[in-house]
Amino acid sequence: MRATMPQRDDDDAHLARLAARGDGGAFDRLVLLHEARVRSFLIRIVGRADADDVAQEAFVKAWVGLPRRREDAAFGAWLMRIAWTAALDHLRKTRRAQARDFAWQELREDHSRPPGTAQIEVERALAVLDVAERAALVLSEGHGWSHSEAAEILQMPLGTLKSMVRRAKAKVLAVLDGGAE
Repeated sequence: MRATMPQRDDDDAHLARLAARGDGGAFDRLVLLHEARVRSFLIRIVGRADADDVAQEAFVKAWVGLPRRREDAAFGAWLMRIAWTAALDHLRKTRRAQARDFAWQELREDHSRPPGTAQIEVERALAVLDVAERAALVLSEGHGWSHSEAAEILQMPLGTLKSMVRRAKAKVLAVLDGGAE
C-alpha cells in the first residue's frame, strides 16, 4: 500500500491545487479518493450515527480552507487533521459520554445477547479508550498512518503519540483477552 502513496500524493497535490483555484470537479475527485478513509476514522471517533455529518463538515472546511493550505503539506494528512478537529468540535458540542458515541453500546449493556462478531468485540475494546487514545490507535494501527503522520494529524508530539498508542494497545488487548471491561 505504501508503494503507491507517492503517486497518490502527487495526484492529491495536483487536484488540491486545482480545487484551491475553485475547480469543483477536482475537489469532488479528492472527496471520492479520501471519503472512505475519513468516514472509517470518524466512525470510531464519533460513532456510526454521527460520522457522516462530521465527515461532511470536515469536507466543507477543507473546501473553504484549500486556498490557505500549505502546498508542501500532504493532502491526506491535512484532511485527516481537519476531520480530527471536526470530530473534537462535534464531541464538545454534543457533550455525549464516550460510550454513547457508539451505536453498539446497547449490545454491550444487554448481557442476554450472545457475543457479537469480531468487529463488535474490537469496537467494545476501543470503547475503553478515551477519544485521543482511540484516535491515535485507529490512525496508527487501523489506518496505516506512520506514528509521525498520526502525531501531525492529532497535533501532538511524536513521543506522546507513541506512548499513547502503546497504552491504548495494552488496554485493548486486556479487554479482548477478557481481563478488563
